[in-house]
Amino acid sequence: MQAKVREHVEPGSQVFSDAWVAYKGLDSEYIHNVIDHAEAYVRGNVHTNGLENYWSLLKRGIRGTYVSVEPFHLFRYLDEQAFRFNSRSDLDDGGRFDLAVSEIVGKRLTYKQLTGKLQGIETCSN
Repeated sequence: MQAKVREHVEPGSQVFSDAWVAYKGLDSEYIHNVIDHAEAYVRGNVHTNGLENYWSLLKRGIRGTYVSVEPFHLFRYLDEQAFRFNSRSDLDDGGRFDLAVSEIVGKRLTYKQLTGKLQGIETCSN
C-alpha cells in the first residue's frame, strides 16, 4: 500500500487514512493524519468520510447502473465516477452534462478502441 501511495502522491502532501497498519510509516514523507475508527470517525478535519462516500457511490453504480464492468474498461468507470463526485456540489445536472460534452469535442473513440479489438481480421458479408 505504501508503494502505491509513494507512486501517486507527492511527498509533503497531506494524507488522511484510517488506522490500518498498511499505512504506518508514511509519516516520514507525508503529513499523515490518522483517524482510528475504534475511537472516533471524525477528529476536527481528520476523517475518511469523503473517500468512503466515493467508494459507496462507485460500488452502487457498478452493481446497480452498469451491472457488468469489464476490467479493461474499469479505469473509465472510475474516471466517470470521480468526475461526478468532484463536481457534485459545483454543478447541477445540466451544468455537469454541458461540461462533460464540452470535454469530448474533437475527440474520437472508435468501436475497436472501445472494445479492445485493435488487432484482428475484419470480415464483411455483403
